[in-house]
Amino acid sequence: MNDALFIALQRLAPQHLISRGAGLFASSTTPLIKNTFINWFVDKYNIDMSQAQQEDPLAFASFNDFFTRALKDDARPIDAGNTLVSPADGAISQLGTIKDGRIFQAKGQDYTLLELVGGNAKDAALYNDGHFATVYLSPRDYHRVHMPLAGTLTHMTHVPGDLFSVNTVTAQNVPRLFARNERLVCHFTTEQGPMAVVLVGAMIVASIQTPWAGLVAPVKKRITRTHYPYSDSPQTPITLAKGQEMGRFLLGSTAIVLTAKETIQWNEHLAENSHVQMGQAMAKITKP
Repeated sequence: MNDALFIALQRLAPQHLISRGAGLFASSTTPLIKNTFINWFVDKYNIDMSQAQQEDPLAFASFNDFFTRALKDDARPIDAGNTLVSPADGAISQLGTIKDGRIFQAKGQDYTLLELVGGNAKDAALYNDGHFATVYLSPRDYHRVHMPLAGTLTHMTHVPGDLFSVNTVTAQNVPRLFARNERLVCHFTTEQGPMAVVLVGAMIVASIQTPWAGLVAPVKKRITRTHYPYSDSPQTPITLAKGQEMGRFLLGSTAIVLTAKETIQWNEHLAENSHVQMGQAMAKITKP
């Protein structure tokens, strides 16, 4: 199938219906359904279960539980230096500097910081001329997302949207891919300034969850954004350590990290398609 046809089919497909349908199968606890799905997935993607706390894939209650399996405590050491670490296992799609309010997606493609964070100019201003990294989680990767830096949650915004699949082909051919797909934007304060972690949905992504709010997506597609304030809430502040879990995908996609201007310096060896693991140092902290 050529790229043009692939993109055309994605535009025509009932993206949300397909994804929600896949979610029903993925959440099934019927042994025949979940075991068939898990066995197929393990074989197709050559899943290494030796790093999982539960090494028997069929011991999980559902495919979702298998897919978001916890790893052994020593499987992903968190870099202890003065660094920003990768939020997830995956491959670098792009990383660099936010220039003139725009974020690089692929050759010939970019999108605005403003639309990525949901259209709030005050939120976008936090990261003007700052830094970004886009980490793509493939099906075989560990699918929990962790904190790149220690921080306290201030607010998050759920932005409904499309559910194009996320891969090299769509990044190169779907304009504003990450700013048009459904996403959850989580904003934190850190010792180095503001930081956001954006969880981007995709085709077949059945849900996005956080430890503090549980299931955030899916919801019925709507035009309005849903804004969840936390810093002004009387509840106990949600403060997470560097490397602590902050979200997960059920059939995952992409995590984008945003930081403020002149706060970090990306490691020189990282580039497009570089493979990273959760907890691996990605940048040096440059802000005192």
